[in-house]
Amino acid sequence: VDSGFPRSPRGAVKIARALVAFVTFLCFVASRSHGAYTALAAMETAITALFVLLYLLKLDKKLSWLFWPLADVFNSVVAALFLLIVCLFAIIIKTNKGTLAGGVFGLVLLVLCVVDAVLLFQKISLNGPRGRTTPAK
Repeated sequence: VDSGFPRSPRGAVKIARALVAFVTFLCFVASRSHGAYTALAAMETAITALFVLLYLLKLDKKLSWLFWPLADVFNSVVAALFLLIVCLFAIIIKTNKGTLAGGVFGLVLLVLCVVDAVLLFQKISLNGPRGRTTPAK
């Protein structure tokens, strides 16, 4: 278990993202919103929780057949795009206060997804050597 992950900036953002996604899901379920709103929030909660477990249990090191940070960046960008569309619809339509609250929490989640993607992209582009590893002749 990586006990330092929850205290790292990436870990804190990832955990906050999972919690806000769960609150968004609860708002949409309580307000009996459209199924797309609820499904997006539920999937984001589950996928983010799985990434937290992946990094917390250091499974990204053991399952090296996939470059996990890049998959996480891809997940964050796609989630941000879907959240932008769905949460703006939820706020514009606002069938009731629960849908409006879910849309607002979804936009907060969108910001967390962008922050998470930026932190991960910095890790990908700044860690490790660039270019050749052997000297040029």
